[in-house]
Amino acid sequence: MHTPAARRFSAALAIAVAVALLLAPAIWNGWPIVFFDTGGYIKRAFDLTLEPGRSLFYGLFLAGSSLGWLSLWGPVLLQAASTVWLVRLTLRACGVAHGALATLAVTALLALGTGIGWYAAQLMPDALVPLLVLCVWLLAFHRRTLSGLETVGVAAVGLLALLSHMSSMALAGGLVICAGAAWLLAKRLSWLGRPAPLAPALLLAGAVVGMPLATGLITGSYAFTPGGASFIFGRLVQDGIAQRFLDETCPDPAYRLCDYKDRMPRTADDWIWHADSPFQMMGGFEGAEAELAAITAETLRRYPGMQATTALRSTLAQFATFKTGDGLDEWQEVTRWMISGYLPHLNEGFTAARQQRQETTQGLFDALNAVHVPVGWLSLVLSLAALAWAVRERQGEIVMLIAFVWLALLGNAFICGVLSNPHDRYQSRMIWLATLVVAVAAMRWWEMRRRKSFSP
Repeated sequence: MHTPAARRFSAALAIAVAVALLLAPAIWNGWPIVFFDTGGYIKRAFDLTLEPGRSLFYGLFLAGSSLGWLSLWGPVLLQAASTVWLVRLTLRACGVAHGALATLAVTALLALGTGIGWYAAQLMPDALVPLLVLCVWLLAFHRRTLSGLETVGVAAVGLLALLSHMSSMALAGGLVICAGAAWLLAKRLSWLGRPAPLAPALLLAGAVVGMPLATGLITGSYAFTPGGASFIFGRLVQDGIAQRFLDETCPDPAYRLCDYKDRMPRTADDWIWHADSPFQMMGGFEGAEAELAAITAETLRRYPGMQATTALRSTLAQFATFKTGDGLDEWQEVTRWMISGYLPHLNEGFTAARQQRQETTQGLFDALNAVHVPVGWLSLVLSLAALAWAVRERQGEIVMLIAFVWLALLGNAFICGVLSNPHDRYQSRMIWLATLVVAVAAMRWWEMRRRKSFSP
């Protein structure tokens, strides 16, 4: 007979295994997974300055969760544990099995079938974006099922995600609007539940007001994370809009970019990061931002049709682009500089990791994507089938969850594809949400089937 202590131990063990499954890439690597940008976030916590595209607050999270840079296993452990916890809360909110073993089973499905572990185990804010979706959904649709402490925890994870990247702010804004629309819809269709968008709206408002205030107190500059206009312009370069503008406008002394009209690169990445690109020649983020913002506004006025067409194409491309491993098979030179310069006591472990020995190869990710990509597409298709079933059966929680995740996936594809440019990692970090909702719907279907079979 199982004692309460034995049951608690078994539950704790199951949750620990679930967290370990999400950390499997880092465990295999021998060190947390890093990306090109990881070093920039580390540098923010030391310099306490603003840098385009590198949130000061995620850098501070790295510093705090590593216990003052004692070990960078701390941040990925928190990311993985938060993911498991939010998955469990989601299962509970939907009224399906949500005990430790059920949570472990669902987490195992996600870890084996998707790239979720490569984000939870990575020192990047990408892991937080899908968690933001679950946080907003829980606060908007299931606030009443959360205890006071759980509400604080969900809000804390959501706030960290909001402060860690400006794309999260945009995504949350869209999701809050969707929650408001769901509130209006539920007035007519009571079986959809009782959405309450006020809590996530207040969370978003707190982040929008709090980020520049906190940044000002820390750095003396009351601002958001900079660099948005430059990233947006990179997409205009990649889609040929910038070149068309220069061909029709230059020479014009009002635009320094005219001097580089015949040297425009073909891709957004080359535009922003190549050492001899016109962007760098104009002074980079600080020197070129104002002019690029002005040109972007002018192209919206001149070419609305071209802007709309390319935006739609970029959104669809981003929605369908979600391979695991984007950028992880390349030498992480910038992060190596930051680790050796700022955290020399961690350099030995960092250097010994498989990733730094170039064992995270394209062949490895090709093998993983032979599973992850089909699972992603299958999850998208099955989630639509599950949505149709849930509407027919009037399963309001399932309907709202699936619809919310689809809106999040589409919103993320628009934000990242249009305001930056399509990359696998932007949608890959999110696609496991589709697999999660399929699992939740399948669990609800199975439980309903069992109840019917036992009913007289």
